[in-house]
Amino acid sequence: MDYGRKNTTSRRSGITEKKRKCKNKRKGMQIFKITLLVILIIGLLGVVGGGLLMKNIIDRAPKVTANDLKPSAYTTTVYANDGKKVLSTFVDAGSNRIFVGIEDIPEDMQNAFIAIEDARFREHNGVDLKGIVRAGVRGILSGGDFSQGASTLTQQLIKNQIFSGGNESSFADKLQRKIQEQYLAVKLEKSMSKDEILENYLNTINLGQNTLGVQAASKRYFNKNVTELTLSEAAVIAGITKNPSELNPITY
Repeated sequence: MDYGRKNTTSRRSGITEKKRKCKNKRKGMQIFKITLLVILIIGLLGVVGGGLLMKNIIDRAPKVTANDLKPSAYTTTVYANDGKKVLSTFVDAGSNRIFVGIEDIPEDMQNAFIAIEDARFREHNGVDLKGIVRAGVRGILSGGDFSQGASTLTQQLIKNQIFSGGNESSFADKLQRKIQEQYLAVKLEKSMSKDEILENYLNTINLGQNTLGVQAASKRYFNKNVTELTLSEAAVIAGITKNPSELNPITY
């Protein structure tokens, strides 16, 4: 073994370099652990803060019962003494509606609205998680266009009857309404049947030409009761809901 001065200095330098590398490695691991811990703490605080915010928004949601979702304003009709001849009809703003039970609404029309607005209506609990994910993915892929909604029929009914159609002026207000809407939708689907929800929806939906509900729309566009509509006529009325101001057979 070479114990010369040159070799001894070289060995000492090698040992010192190894110690320095080990020290730097330990220091790097400590920095990594601290960074990871900070990230975890920030994430935990975010989750807790988000949970508290959600709880606060939900706690401030309006108290709603099944009766609150039923339409309350209707067309007033005056009949002659025989009870058959119509003498006059009075319609106030937001009241051009003629109630009709779900059993009198053609199944084809029910299915048409479900297909257009909420394909999984019969399956979800008030909130369509698949629809939310789909809308989110499409919004990201389109570069930030989140205009495609994921609201269920239950949520739409709540928005129209409880939140006055949802015309918020800011994103924060819209987000708050969406969260409350979803919470109330899940809650109400525990106390209402799907047919009850659909019946209320089909009697409150805006279908253009100052008509609310499928019976008023049927009389307005085809001059017949909803029970008498053909398949194609039912499809026309269901299609109007996508854009009531432009997709009606009188204007276009």
